[in-house]
Amino acid sequence: MSSDSDNHSFMMQLLDKAYDAAVSGSVPGTDSAEDLARDYQNDYDEPLKAAEALVRWQNVKAGTSGFVTGLGGLITIPVALPANITSVIYVQIRMIAAIAKIGGYDLHDDRVKTLVFVCLAGNSAKDVLKTAGISVATAAAKGLIKQIPKTVIGQINKAVGFRLITKFGTKGAVNLGKAVPFIGGVLGAAMDAAATNAIGNVAIKTFIDENYN
Repeated sequence: MSSDSDNHSFMMQLLDKAYDAAVSGSVPGTDSAEDLARDYQNDYDEPLKAAEALVRWQNVKAGTSGFVTGLGGLITIPVALPANITSVIYVQIRMIAAIAKIGGYDLHDDRVKTLVFVCLAGNSAKDVLKTAGISVATAAAKGLIKQIPKTVIGQINKAVGFRLITKFGTKGAVNLGKAVPFIGGVLGAAMDAAATNAIGNVAIKTFIDENYN
């Protein structure tokens, strides 16, 4: 049976790999986060409108069984986590990263990457930051980035990893102690549209508009 430490290690490898794939666009059949952001920026004249439209479309896809299949680019992840989990996390990371790009942030900045991971916690994002000693008077990224020294990045990422392990385990979506081999991404009912919407709203509030509701 895998230990909590092993589960956390698997999750962090997945987050890093999924983020790199989302930024590089290395997953066949999907655009990079930057390309996705550019498409919406071309269609909408305001960052907030572009981000809202992006989240709406992700919600539609999240409620469609099997909209992502065979995410071959993630097969190289050196972990043994169920395919539905890898797919959920990849799609949500790409959405958040695209929103960050729309907001004008550098996706190659480690602090931006960490805030993308924090957004995966949804409505618990502020709690994750507080566990790392980050004062959260506002969720706006510009203010948060100034507070995040590089020495704290690992601590925040660790808190996110454990939060996600608890989240998926509590919902019964996966028993990480009995993780099945990764055979490719199959995203269906396991991805909750409501959760994706909440994560998208947190990402918008963080990277686009701190007054967003």
